[in-house]
Amino acid sequence: MNPSIRRKNVLPKWSVLLVLLAVTAVASAQKDKKSAPAPHASAPSKPAAAPHAAPAQHAGGGAKPSGAGGGAKPGGATTHAPGGANTNRGGAAGANKTGTAGATNRPGGANTNRGGAAGANKTGTAGATSRGPAGAGAGKGGPAGGGNKGSPAGGGNKGAPANASRGAGGHTPPGKNVSLKGGGKASIRPNGQVRSIDRGGMHIEHGVHGGRTVVGEHNGARVVNTGRHGGYVQRSYVNRGGHSYYSRTYYSHGVYHTGVYRGYYYGGYHYYGYYPGSFYNPGFYGWAYNPWASPVVWGVGAWGWGGAPWFGFYGGWFTPYPVYASPAFWLTDYLIAANLQAAYAAQAVAGADAGDGGGGGGGPAPAAASGQVALTPEVKQAIADEVKAQLAVQQAQAAQSGASAAPAAQAPANASNEVPPALDPARRTFVVASDLTVVANGQECGLTAGDVIMRLTDTPDADNMVNASVSASKKSECAPGQTVAVRVDDLQEMQNHFAEQLNTGLGELAKKQGTGGIPKAPDTGTKPSDVPPPPADTTAEKTLQDQQQAADQTDTQVKQEAAGSSGGL
Repeated sequence: MNPSIRRKNVLPKWSVLLVLLAVTAVASAQKDKKSAPAPHASAPSKPAAAPHAAPAQHAGGGAKPSGAGGGAKPGGATTHAPGGANTNRGGAAGANKTGTAGATNRPGGANTNRGGAAGANKTGTAGATSRGPAGAGAGKGGPAGGGNKGSPAGGGNKGAPANASRGAGGHTPPGKNVSLKGGGKASIRPNGQVRSIDRGGMHIEHGVHGGRTVVGEHNGARVVNTGRHGGYVQRSYVNRGGHSYYSRTYYSHGVYHTGVYRGYYYGGYHYYGYYPGSFYNPGFYGWAYNPWASPVVWGVGAWGWGGAPWFGFYGGWFTPYPVYASPAFWLTDYLIAANLQAAYAAQAVAGADAGDGGGGGGGPAPAAASGQVALTPEVKQAIADEVKAQLAVQQAQAAQSGASAAPAAQAPANASNEVPPALDPARRTFVVASDLTVVANGQECGLTAGDVIMRLTDTPDADNMVNASVSASKKSECAPGQTVAVRVDDLQEMQNHFAEQLNTGLGELAKKQGTGGIPKAPDTGTKPSDVPPPPADTTAEKTLQDQQQAADQTDTQVKQEAAGSSGGL
């Protein structure tokens, strides 16, 4: 056959074969497509990971350990358990493993935490806590609004900050509350002792180791008995610059003295802060604040404490500085000594009160064991820092004082919601002024004059209490390091006593400057404050006695009633 004819016959055959192969391949592909499952429309897609940004560099955002305004390692809008507002493990919009703008990370900021709900945390309740230090409303023991093991906003420390209550436990001590016949209520300790009574506008408080405080109103005056032989009567005095001032007449064992107190109204409660009746020239405060050119040696002999019973009794607790680098340290020892003298005297008074049948409550306070504990240098330094802070306050007051005002028969409490000195975030250390019962882990314990506490929280709870850490205590029951619940009113009275004692100490220092090695001070003259103290209210003794008698009668009635009562509120 002709080769050209053969090529013509072969080509059509190959063409047909190729077409058949192509058709077969297409048919097979369509069959496979029909048999494969369609993609699931709702299958989750893997979330894109948030970028890992360097901690602590995001505007408004979070770093390790803190931040405000967003989510944290779990961070973001609502997902994984236990979860809550602004929390998420895997990171949605606005959240980031290491923190984006407006967010925080693992130990957490405001409204964040590893497992938390809004404003809170690892186990989940609002306003409660998680592990790390930082932002508002967060943290295992954390800061402002939260409570934090490590601390923060507002200056907390190991158990610290605002609104934390982890270390204090319950504020309500054990016992029972009973409704009283004829109205009122009483709190009874497990041993049958009356803890407190509220009846007819009078509040009676019995200390865990004795002593009784009675607070009431009489003819528009606030009447406070602090023992069977002393107390004060407080009356409205003057208005000055939008503030109300009150006069107090103290009476004790036949002696009167007066003071002026400025009114504060905060969180629905009235407080009263000490206001000096006179001021030194500003230069003297500056001299007392700053270091001396050379340290001053001022031994126990110069103080005159050598043979004093109180000094021997507290010899293991209080050791004066061997030398004084500045007047602030001299004033620190003066204040500590004054409080220890008061504590020593209070034991005798408590015994007398228990002996004459009125108000002792639980008998005399047990004697402190001398030599078992000591006031540490760190605690003394904290007191010295408070001395300097108070000197600065009084220097500023002295510079502003000057105007005069006519007394007013009735002055309303200050209307502004102004924080009282006891809650000033810059002031943390308080020296206990008199025997005080506090609550630690749901149990009562007693502090005595000269013990030292440090306020941890800034915002009072519903019971008007804040948390404090015991810095130094002469008795083991309120041991150093314990967190206790303290009434703000009691803290304010400590602060008042501290300021008044400092004024007295300044007077002693003014007398001694230029002698015994103490450098000469600038002008130590004084001028009356813009609210000078009024004359003593000589009716105070009778008013206090009347209240004592009414309290005795109420105590007797309630003890009888409580003995047969098994009911509770």
